[in-house]
Amino acid sequence: MQLLRDEKFRGLNAKNISPIIEAISKLPSCEVEVELKDCIEIIFNDKDEFAKHKELIFTTAKMMKPWRKGPFCLEDIKIDSEWQSFIKYNLLEPHLNLKDKVVGDIGCNNGYYLFRMLNLGAKKLIGFDPSMLTFTQFQFINHFIKSDILYEPFGVEDLSSYKTKFDVLLCLGVLYHRSDPISSLKSLYKGLNSGGELILDTFMIDGEDEMVLTPKDRYSKIPNVYFIPTVNSLKNWCYRAGFKGVEVLYTSQTTSQEQRKTEWIDTQSLEDFLNPQDSSKTIEGYPAPKRVYILAKKM
Repeated sequence: MQLLRDEKFRGLNAKNISPIIEAISKLPSCEVEVELKDCIEIIFNDKDEFAKHKELIFTTAKMMKPWRKGPFCLEDIKIDSEWQSFIKYNLLEPHLNLKDKVVGDIGCNNGYYLFRMLNLGAKKLIGFDPSMLTFTQFQFINHFIKSDILYEPFGVEDLSSYKTKFDVLLCLGVLYHRSDPISSLKSLYKGLNSGGELILDTFMIDGEDEMVLTPKDRYSKIPNVYFIPTVNSLKNWCYRAGFKGVEVLYTSQTTSQEQRKTEWIDTQSLEDFLNPQDSSKTIEGYPAPKRVYILAKKM
C-alpha cells in the first residue's frame, strides 16, 4: 500500500494544490483550546498572536474552497461550509459506540466527523479520501488541533487490502457515487473485524418494492450518481455483501437548512438542484434528495 500511498500523495504537487501546502507551512504554531461543538471551535490562548496572524489564517482557508463539510470556527473566522454537517453527526452520535475501537471514516472529506469523534474514546481514528483538496483542509484544521487522526488518500475499493481492520466504519454520502454498489459494500465488509459495524447513509427513493432508480445522465446536477435504491433494495444489497442485522436508523429529506450555498463554496447548492416550480423534484424531474441511515453488522 505504500507505493499506492506515495502515488496518491504526489497529487500534492499539482499546481492548484502546492500553493496551499506552502501556505499551510507558513501558519503559526499556536497554543489552542478545542471545543467539539456543532461548529468545531479553535480558541487561541494568545489573542494577540491570533490577531497578528488572522489575515494569513483567513486567506489560507479561502485558498481551499469549496468547503463542503463543517463548519469550523477559528476565533471569529467562521468557515461556513455548504453542509451543516452537525445535523447528520448529531443524528448518528447516539449510535456511535467507539470506546477502545479502531474507527474509519470512508470518504471523510476534510475530517469534520473524525474531529467530532475525538472525545468518544476511540483507540484510533482513520479517514479515507483520495481528494488532495480535502486533505489540505484537514491539514489546515489539524495544524491547530494537533490530533493523531490518520488521513489516508485511499478509496473504498482499497479497504480489502488495507493492513488495518476496523471495528466501526462510517461511509456517509459515498455509495451513490459507486457504479457497483454491492462490490463497494463487499469492500466495506472485508474491511471490518468480526462483530464490526457499518454506519452508512445514501440517497433513497420511497417505496416498499425492491426497486432502484438509475438516473439517465445526472441527478440533482450530479453526474456520478448511479443507483438510488428503495430501503428494501438497500437492505438486500447489504445482505448480498455479507452483512447481517441491517437496521434502519433514520430517513430524512435534505433541506436548505442542511445544505446551502455560502461564500465558502462559490458554486451552486441544493436550491439550484431542485425544480424551481416543484421542490419535491430535482431539476431533472426525479424525486428530490432523501437519505436513509443504516447500521449493518458483520457477524
